Amino acid sequence: MKLTAEAQSYGATLNGAVAEFRVWAPFQRKISLRLARAGGTMEEIPMQPEGEDFVATAPASAGDRYWYVLDDGLAVPDPVSRSLPDGVHGPTEIVDPKAFRWSDRTEHWPGLDLRDYVIYELHVGTFTPEGTFDGVLRKLDYLKQLGVTVIEIMPVAAFPGARDWGYDGVSPYAVRSTYGGPDGLKRLVDAAHGIGLGIILDAVYNHLGPEGNYLPKFGSYFTSHHKTPWGDAINYDSECCEHVRRYVVENALYWIREYRLDGLRLDAVQTIKDDSPQHIVAEIQARVQELARQLNRQVCVIAETDENDSRYVKPASGGGYGLDAVWSDDFHHAIHAFFTGERQGYYQDFADPQHIARALQEGYVFQGERFRFWNAPRGTSAKDVALPANIICIQNHDQVGNRAKGERLTALIPRGARKVAAALLLLAPHTPLLFMGQEYDETAPFQFFVDFQDAALKKAVSEGRRSEFKDFDFNEVPDPEDPQTFEHSKLTWADAAENREMLEWYRRLLQLRKQHVTNSERTADANYEAGVLTMTVPATESRLLVQAALQPGTTLPTPQGHWTQVLQAEDDGYGIRVLVR
Repeated sequence: MKLTAEAQSYGATLNGAVAEFRVWAPFQRKISLRLARAGGTMEEIPMQPEGEDFVATAPASAGDRYWYVLDDGLAVPDPVSRSLPDGVHGPTEIVDPKAFRWSDRTEHWPGLDLRDYVIYELHVGTFTPEGTFDGVLRKLDYLKQLGVTVIEIMPVAAFPGARDWGYDGVSPYAVRSTYGGPDGLKRLVDAAHGIGLGIILDAVYNHLGPEGNYLPKFGSYFTSHHKTPWGDAINYDSECCEHVRRYVVENALYWIREYRLDGLRLDAVQTIKDDSPQHIVAEIQARVQELARQLNRQVCVIAETDENDSRYVKPASGGGYGLDAVWSDDFHHAIHAFFTGERQGYYQDFADPQHIARALQEGYVFQGERFRFWNAPRGTSAKDVALPANIICIQNHDQVGNRAKGERLTALIPRGARKVAAALLLLAPHTPLLFMGQEYDETAPFQFFVDFQDAALKKAVSEGRRSEFKDFDFNEVPDPEDPQTFEHSKLTWADAAENREMLEWYRRLLQLRKQHVTNSERTADANYEAGVLTMTVPATESRLLVQAALQPGTTLPTPQGHWTQVLQAEDDGYGIRVLVR
């Protein structure tokens, strides 16, 4: 598959006052194009077969809408829709991808090196009262002043209903219209680049949502050869998989090419099933980096996985997939289990404070040892994984939102413990990720919410959520379908004195990170003894020393050597001291 900086050819492609419509549809005997022009006229045009494609050409303009009418009479949107303003069951809106005028800063934007990443994860719908890309845009200066460098946006592909986390998307190319559609996302990216911030997008290539997924009517997008938590797997390795692989790879390129995004976070790659000689994850990375070289930009591809498997970041020459980084869970689990005392689920394997030290020094805690939660070994050696290739956090959308009530650490551990956790996160040589609002101790929960339109599906989701947390009081588990669950998950942007003090703590930590960690040798030496965790960065010829009292009331020892204290706090009996030399 030859890749260029030009847009892919499927969907509606404008050429002056004419558009070509092309769709891959081997499962259909005939298809007609139903075109609704902006002036109110409607035309139905038979599409002509070309191999496994159907093609039509007709006078059309940006803003016109169309459906494909299948041989059973059902009218459905294009699998390559850029915009679905009437929802996932409505017509596709024609978009001219060349109409947006990018600023000079974005036209010459070189991207950011992974070593400079400080990631801020947000959900567009709950980040601001507006719940739009423009709402996020108005917070860019705040994020810049905080000290983050890259915004990670949870999925924006079109999903059913009015609210969703984004992982129920069914039209991978369509930018959610209520967020602001294609132009809204482009305005946000352009403004972010204008002040030196990067933007990466959460992309979902392991499944599609259960409502509004019309892809199976067109071709073999799914296969029963593999099963996933959502049913049949996306077809990456079975008969007729070639087009499906192209569809997904081109989608990854589309975000980089058309929206000038700085990278992708690939959702739950351990659930992507592919026995091909080249795994689809490796192909995505290879093609994205090929395009990045053509565009003379730095682009990062990051995988979310719970496997602790070094193959994701090993180069292709060494048998790996060559990704830039992975979400690395062990630091979060070790911090959370230690400070909260929770031991259910995977937290049962993280009771030892030595796990925090190992995660800081090596990246992975489990490197082939038996994992009780799996009743099996977990992980590979981390020696070939550079610490910055580990994206670490103390909160993210999954770890907060997949709790029964969606509580943040603000509701779970003392303020002093939160300060200690933040310091270890932001001064470690790994790549840190913040979840929206944690920097000022947001108290609003982030809960699981959806808005399916199918009555049976709505009932199943509500009952399933309560069944999942059957040990909780029935009224304590928010109904995902209740609009109030979404409303309760919106940030409050509290401005009380204690919130401002925590915000200043984060800002100061990020300043120290920029001064002493970002450009250093990205290694660490960490150890835990007698209630105190000590971390030096770099591991040799250290220039930064962090001392953290993990047990309330523990006295921090006097450090050996010539150190200058630059930051200190003691709250709720938890002490933290940062020194430099």
